[in-house]
Amino acid sequence: MVDKQTSAKQAREFLRSETSGVLSTQSRVLEGYPFGSVVPFCLDADGYPVILISNLAQHTRNISKNSKVSLTVTQSYVDDVQTGARLTWVGDAEKITDAVSINRYYSFFPESCDYHKTHDFEFYRIVPVRSRYIGGFGDIHWLDNSLTAEANPFAGEVEESVISHMNLDHQEALQTYCCQFEIKVPEGVLPKMAGVDPFGFYVRVGKRIVRMTFSGTAKTAGDIRQFLVKMARAA
Repeated sequence: MVDKQTSAKQAREFLRSETSGVLSTQSRVLEGYPFGSVVPFCLDADGYPVILISNLAQHTRNISKNSKVSLTVTQSYVDDVQTGARLTWVGDAEKITDAVSINRYYSFFPESCDYHKTHDFEFYRIVPVRSRYIGGFGDIHWLDNSLTAEANPFAGEVEESVISHMNLDHQEALQTYCCQFEIKVPEGVLPKMAGVDPFGFYVRVGKRIVRMTFSGTAKTAGDIRQFLVKMARAA
């Protein structure tokens, strides 16, 4: 039996490792029934999921009437979905306009910058009420917000600086990290760093987002650099 603190730590890293889920809203057309749709997401500075959705979409219309939603995240690339980890993040969807969250989302999903040209899209984040995490047999817990939401102190200026530096000056290192984590990079595709937090970083390979973890916890920007250098040398 896994204790709640250990499970919560696993749940936080699991949430950081995934970038899509099923958004369930309260249907306006079929009142009383849930309506599910697949959405990409990234985490904001508070560790809450951020989504970009069109005002024309059914789920957005549902949210305008009832902001109570859930986001169900399942483990990617597993043979049996029932044996993989999953987390249901229950909360309230609220509109956001802060530049840090928006820029972070665009870094993960750069193609979404063009969405505003064709449809009326807006950003929301899901403020948690409670979460249900299943990590495996005997590892099933309801987790309070304090155990699942973990702030990223680097979101904003520090993160953007690290991303810019790596993408402009250290393309070879990004290629090396992909080899180290056995990520196949298609010919002609340049890996790009998309985000960083105290526990690891993200590399975008085409449209795929890959999570790569540090060997420890970074507390400063200097720590991030040391971890990145150490990983490159080890490879």
